[in-house]
Amino acid sequence: YTQENLIGTLLAIFGNLLVSISVSIQKQSHVTLAGNKDPRQYYYTKTWWSGLMLMVLGEGALFVSYAFAPLSLIAPLNAVSVISSSILGFLFLREKWKAQEFLKRYILTFLGCALTAGGTYLFVTFGPNSHEKLNAENIVKHVIGWPFLLYLLLGIITFCLVLYFYKQRNANYLVLILLLVALLGSVTVITVKAVSGMIVLSILGPLQLSYPIFYVMFVCMVATIVFQASFLAQASHLYDSSLIACVNYIFCTTFAIVAGAIFYQEFNHEDVLHICMFLLGCAICFFGVFLITKSKRKVKAFEPYVTMDMAKGIPTIHNKGWAVQPDYNGSFSYGALENNDSVAPVPLPVDQELSSACASKDKNRRSN
Repeated sequence: YTQENLIGTLLAIFGNLLVSISVSIQKQSHVTLAGNKDPRQYYYTKTWWSGLMLMVLGEGALFVSYAFAPLSLIAPLNAVSVISSSILGFLFLREKWKAQEFLKRYILTFLGCALTAGGTYLFVTFGPNSHEKLNAENIVKHVIGWPFLLYLLLGIITFCLVLYFYKQRNANYLVLILLLVALLGSVTVITVKAVSGMIVLSILGPLQLSYPIFYVMFVCMVATIVFQASFLAQASHLYDSSLIACVNYIFCTTFAIVAGAIFYQEFNHEDVLHICMFLLGCAICFFGVFLITKSKRKVKAFEPYVTMDMAKGIPTIHNKGWAVQPDYNGSFSYGALENNDSVAPVPLPVDQELSSACASKDKNRRSN
């Protein structure tokens, strides 16, 4: 295991942890404002800004990690973010459960975290060790190579077909939307690694920013990230966020590994045993993430109303006193009931309508 791989792996783990912590801090900021009925906007609070700074730092660490370690090793490490989010969720819930009830409800989450951690150890241990210096000459050589050109052609054809069914045929299936995201993501990770590698190499050695390929990769990186965010936003309006997180992790990781194997030829010098163990680790991670997100998709029983604990700023079920973690449903509205004003009223049965009419007539006669 090379020193560069170790640096890249540690940076990726550190970055994913920071991103998870930052999201939890920002969410806590919104909940606190709602609980205290604070009229201020969230961006006026120190908590929200501290979360934002941690997110920028985490994303920066992830960006730099691509310059040191193989792409196929960095991409699956997003599972660290899933594990840390689950642990932070337990701390954030603050629910009062008996040990047996708590274990019964969250047994799948515990099992999923254990499997994900084990799978992460496997693919990190048996991941590819080959890593070349990403100068402009090497990147141009990979771009014009026939394996990548063939992959790019097949990817463009697949993307156009899926986009046609999604837009023209109204096939709003989650698999299709996230397939578009994954196809774009495979180009994103290739360009991110190229841009990151050239920047780091320019700092440590010869300047690479004067080559046109750097700016081509940078523009492609920004464009694919923007379109990815657009498709993910569309998916979030149609499907549950936990389901999106699970399927998106599996799709994007798979396509990122394939992209790294084709563009950067990361598995050319690996033996069959290492490749099989690496793939086994990824498969275990996929199953672990599935179990974690499955436990979050359980249907919650309807509660009549929710009050706010003004001291802690946490929504609480009125009669039971359980602290409830608010769900993110595409807006920063926590603890709010759904607005059903658009739902048409249910018509009364015929017998009930007649009895209501007779009652109103009798009332009119008495008043006269």
